[in-house]
Amino acid sequence: MGQKKSENSMANVSGGKDKINILIADDHPVVRKGLHSCLAKQDRLKIVAEAADGDEALRKTHELVPDVVLLDISMPRMNGLAVTEALRKDMPQVKILILSVHSNKEYVFRIIQAGAHGYISKEATPEELLGAIETVYAGEPFFSPEIARAALNQLVSSGGQKDPFAQLTEREREVLTLIASGRSNKEIAQRLGIGVRTIETHRERIMRRLNIHSVAGLTKFAIANGLVTLEGEAPPA
Repeated sequence: MGQKKSENSMANVSGGKDKINILIADDHPVVRKGLHSCLAKQDRLKIVAEAADGDEALRKTHELVPDVVLLDISMPRMNGLAVTEALRKDMPQVKILILSVHSNKEYVFRIIQAGAHGYISKEATPEELLGAIETVYAGEPFFSPEIARAALNQLVSSGGQKDPFAQLTEREREVLTLIASGRSNKEIAQRLGIGVRTIETHRERIMRRLNIHSVAGLTKFAIANGLVTLEGEAPPA
């Protein structure tokens, strides 16, 4: 699904007239520099900004409105999946291409559920990366064959079961993500612009709906289902 499209897209990158504005979001400076150096060589691509964490990626995307966001999953302050869900809700015109080392079925399925337009491994060649950017910019999904297989296997093995978070509202998902990332009720309230008591109510509802009654349990559930990464695991409460 990705290889032939990559080859065709390379021709479009070099031959197109319009610039594709790119925002690179990764918490590793060496990775950001490498991506910037690679992509800046392409005449049709323009790097408009870099971000070192999820909060910065979200803020700069709202400010600059890039065409494509290259987004890592494992980032501090707000992981890539949470950023993806927020951008899909607030800025659906922005294309999101997940770039990560994670390729297990849980992550792949959550990437798709979060609404990303594509996924490419950090082990991909520059040609494959360019092809992926061009593909999602054109409005088509990009998932390499091995990633597509992993997602399909997950769907088949689950027997078509519902999204484990389907019973939660969007706000409750946001709260759960922040709880599992180690944020206190006060920090979550400040971040979301609502009262601490409201956060406490959300937390009670989340625990009741998931039948999980501790922060440690919520964190394990969120990690197991790919809502947050191990790097964002909260200490047991």
